[in-house]
Amino acid sequence: MSPELLALLRRGPKLLPGHVWLAGAGPGDPGCLTLDVAAALGQCDVLVHDALVPEEVLALAQAERFFVGKRGGLPSAAQDDITAMLVTLARRGRRVLRLKGGDPFVFGRGAEEAAALAEAGIPFRVLPGLTAGLAGLAAAHIPATMRDVNQAVILATGHGSDTAEGLDWAALARTGQPIVLYMATRTLPAITAALLAGGLAAETPAAIVVAATLPEQRVLISTLGAVAEDARARRVPSPAIIAIGGIVAVRERLLAVAHQVAAQ
Repeated sequence: MSPELLALLRRGPKLLPGHVWLAGAGPGDPGCLTLDVAAALGQCDVLVHDALVPEEVLALAQAERFFVGKRGGLPSAAQDDITAMLVTLARRGRRVLRLKGGDPFVFGRGAEEAAALAEAGIPFRVLPGLTAGLAGLAAAHIPATMRDVNQAVILATGHGSDTAEGLDWAALARTGQPIVLYMATRTLPAITAALLAGGLAAETPAAIVVAATLPEQRVLISTLGAVAEDARARRVPSPAIIAIGGIVAVRERLLAVAHQVAAQ
């Protein structure tokens, strides 16, 4: 290992007693950790983590652990209780790492926790992570953007999409830009119906990426008109990332070359 790389690994601020760091662990594979998050795992004495952080990552910290994961349809920690725990631990002088899957500020409620810490006067720092909606697609050979395919990409949550307070999916359909869905396995039938009603063609390519970046990763290729039924028939688990749009069609071209490289 070069001296320059060692210096890079050792650089950066120190996690001090009474401080909380809000960090993103990325989509799953430990190789997706940033250097700053890896360094934080080595400094914390308390680790407050979500359900989507794998054991391989958690094992990097020699710290007391608190599991506060939220999983749809299962008993979960209340957000108010989580933020109260962070404040209490910090006031006890602990070095607290709050570790979330993906990026803490992308559908991760990290901003809510940061606001609560600020209100309580607790020093905190945000360590970004690779969000699954982008890194997970890349791992599946689906580009988030590609020249002559799209000029934007929409990140949207499927949570609550079957209620009156959900997004205006018809308006999103009219943009013609790819849509990447988080937490949408359960509400996929309602979302696809709304996108079709908004004018998006049933033949629009769609993909579901399960366990992105992990050894058990699998990718289901479909179309907007069929993806909800395909997900039901294949019993696609949650969480999963769902992409809808022309970027999905690029995958076949990229895989041809990727398979050649893998065979060498």
